[in-house]
Amino acid sequence: MTAEEVGKRVKYFREKKNMTKNALALAAGISPTYVYQIEEGLKCPTVEYLGYICWGLGITLSEFFSETKEDVERVAYLTPEQKRLLNAFLNSL
Repeated sequence: MTAEEVGKRVKYFREKKNMTKNALALAAGISPTYVYQIEEGLKCPTVEYLGYICWGLGITLSEFFSETKEDVERVAYLTPEQKRLLNAFLNSL
């Protein structure tokens, strides 16, 4: 996962919990500036700090890395050929 993807996930969960960046920073024990940098994809947190963020969000690391409902819904709209190509691509990784 890239720094940008991690940042998007942090922002997704933060907004889902109706938290401000400051509230997340306080709950996670990190600086608001660091939360901003993560969400903007400027910094990628270590596993330790990602654990703090998840704790502040009230989720597990497993939940953080799991698929979202939106991801599943997006795949449902693919044509059979697009699904085949997506599977081929994922299997090549």
